[in-house]
Amino acid sequence: MQTAPTNIHERLCNKSIRDISWLLNILRSTVSGFITKWKQLGTTATQPQSGKLRKMTERGQRMDCE
Repeated sequence: MQTAPTNIHERLCNKSIRDISWLLNILRSTVSGFITKWKQLGTTATQPQSGKLRKMTERGQRMDCE
C-alpha cells in the first residue's frame, strides 16, 4: 500500500507543467519560468540586478519611517 505524499516535491514530481499549474492554481508561464530559472541558476531566489537604484521621493521616505 502506498502512503500519501508528505511534501510538495513528492506531489509534483514527474508532473507536467499543465498539471503543476492546475494543482497550484497559477499560470503555466509562471511555472515554466520557475523551472527555467531553477535549471539555469539552481535557485528560484531573486538575483541582484544591474543598474542604479531609484531615488526615493519625500513621500516614500515619510511612509517608510512610519
